[in-house]
Amino acid sequence: MPLSNPSQLLLRNVDLLAASNPLLVNPPADQLTTEYQQNYLTAQLTCFTYNYADYLWLKDSYSNTTCYFDSQYHGDIKHDLAVIFFPKSKHEFSYTLAMLAEHLSSDAKILIVGENKGGVKSAIKLTTSFLTNCEKVDSARHCSLFLGDFNGMVKPFNIEQWFKNYSITLNDVELTISSLPGVFSQSELDVGTKLLLNNLPQTMRNEVLDFGCGAGVISAYIGKKHPQMQLNLIDVNALALKSAEQTLAINDLQGEVFASDSLSNVHKKYQHVVSNPPFHQGLKTHYAATESFLAGIKNYIKQSGDITIVANNFLRYQPIMEANIAKTTRLTNKNGFAIYRCQL
Repeated sequence: MPLSNPSQLLLRNVDLLAASNPLLVNPPADQLTTEYQQNYLTAQLTCFTYNYADYLWLKDSYSNTTCYFDSQYHGDIKHDLAVIFFPKSKHEFSYTLAMLAEHLSSDAKILIVGENKGGVKSAIKLTTSFLTNCEKVDSARHCSLFLGDFNGMVKPFNIEQWFKNYSITLNDVELTISSLPGVFSQSELDVGTKLLLNNLPQTMRNEVLDFGCGAGVISAYIGKKHPQMQLNLIDVNALALKSAEQTLAINDLQGEVFASDSLSNVHKKYQHVVSNPPFHQGLKTHYAATESFLAGIKNYIKQSGDITIVANNFLRYQPIMEANIAKTTRLTNKNGFAIYRCQL
């Protein structure tokens, strides 16, 4: 895959990447790792990502690189360099810094790279508690690169302290939602999901697949509304999966929560499929994962089963559903969102 703009910016400063045990945090699925290894043959490179699709690509493409996918880094090496790709959420960036501190050597260098429109310019202000001498060292292709020295201050990291909880009441169902930084709709119930919850099938039975589960709002609501349901939640993001597990637990619910790149890890059929599918990947509008999901989901719906999704009403998902699943009905169109359902 071609180099992303942040990767190109890093490689034009390749001298700054010199390290014995470098750690790439949330690197894109491109050729950066290959270029890095060609420049530093003896470096023991490690990649850590919250994104399961990127993890699969990195793991399959670079057999001599250690790769981790999780909501929290658990490597046992002290890294003398960490290269952090700035996320779309500043709170997620702060979470990542706090999580990494105990895995850095006292003299570690930190490189932070990202697109300017994504907030990377705030890196200096956001790193005052972790870095000294943080400064911008280069900018190009609408991206910026910052370099700083780890200040050596390590505070015990407790992931429980990073969950943010909020309560919702809808149709006599009371829930507490728990979410880590960077997870969609972290602070309140979003308009689209609320509309979906108000338009779910009145009768639900057997098992449900919640695609792109986020913090687990939809499944938790279904679990409370229909206690006999078997809940199955998938997402590509490790922070979302950890949040969904927490949401189920604090609402006394059980379910199977697992990572999947679209439908890559889905292997059985469900009576119901529900989704508020994502259409952003990082900062960019990205429809491929949802379109792949809609094109292939029919193989995982039981006969007479159904699928219900919510989408921004400018997204052309109804023709895709009709072409790949069955005749599709638009149940409602309200506040910029539409609900679509089809049944086998």
